[in-house]
Amino acid sequence: MTLQYVSSPAAVSRETGGELGGARLGQAQAVVAPGWPVQGIFAPLLGCTAAVLHETWLCAGPVVAGLSEEVNWRRAGDVLFGVIEVEEARFAGVPGKTALQAASEEAYDRIFRLLDAQGLPQLWRVWNYLAAINEESDGLERYRQFNIGRQDAFLAYHRGTTGNVPAACALGVSGGPVSIAFMAGKTPAVPVENPRQVSAYNYPSEYGPRSPTFSRAALVYPPGQEILFISGTASIVGHRTVHLGDVAAQTTEAMANIAAVVGEANRAARGSAYAMPELSYRIYIRHAGDFAAVRAALAPLIGGAEAVYVQADICRADLLVEIEAMASQSLGS
Repeated sequence: MTLQYVSSPAAVSRETGGELGGARLGQAQAVVAPGWPVQGIFAPLLGCTAAVLHETWLCAGPVVAGLSEEVNWRRAGDVLFGVIEVEEARFAGVPGKTALQAASEEAYDRIFRLLDAQGLPQLWRVWNYLAAINEESDGLERYRQFNIGRQDAFLAYHRGTTGNVPAACALGVSGGPVSIAFMAGKTPAVPVENPRQVSAYNYPSEYGPRSPTFSRAALVYPPGQEILFISGTASIVGHRTVHLGDVAAQTTEAMANIAAVVGEANRAARGSAYAMPELSYRIYIRHAGDFAAVRAALAPLIGGAEAVYVQADICRADLLVEIEAMASQSLGS
């Protein structure tokens, strides 16, 4: 069973039985939902003539599908992809918790119950999107509320909150539910950290009551394959934002962090070394007007690598750009 990631302005036109899951980026709403789990990321695409971009994980073997506590999922062998969307308003009034905190915790609770039931407990990669991520409500920034809910679920379901935690991103969109997509498997991921940065799960308390629960990257192992997932990466050195107000410098610093992560990943990789121009990138830009500056800063660093640009808010208000990346390779028998 080999996973293949494909990206195209055109949707997969017909189901072949090998679609595991994916994402749909852009502001246009889907007319007809596909039969497999797809995360709708309702954020503008930048520098793209298409209004919508479809990303799909394909697999060679048969799939099993299900809907468990509003988690739409598919499984191929020992790999599972799922999507859950949770409306915050349903959790207003939960004692001692904000609506976002309770909604985030419940979403992760449901994910962990599904993975335990399927015997695939290892969470590899998570994509988180929520509205107004930098706004303050109930006396606390919304991203910090989300981090509390996420970590509470990790603790409740006996998942560690340091070390072997999944690669992840968390971005802000203009509205809609808390949307979480994830990939999980039977074998543990190999977490990768960045020597230039404090691990996110060890951030000091000035960044919120709970630290973010993610690793800088992860190497994961579907049968016969190695996938490198690099988490959302920004202009942070140590634990502090650098190059305030300078989007080009922030872009270059983020790529220096990705280069450091790739170097660490190559120490642990079982296959060939990963190279920066061979990765696939998704670049989130806070202000659409910064697109040209970001693309120009990236051009000498990534060459002709596949890159998708999206307008979205970053998890810190002083960050202007965030970059995630991935790559995969087959492993010999």
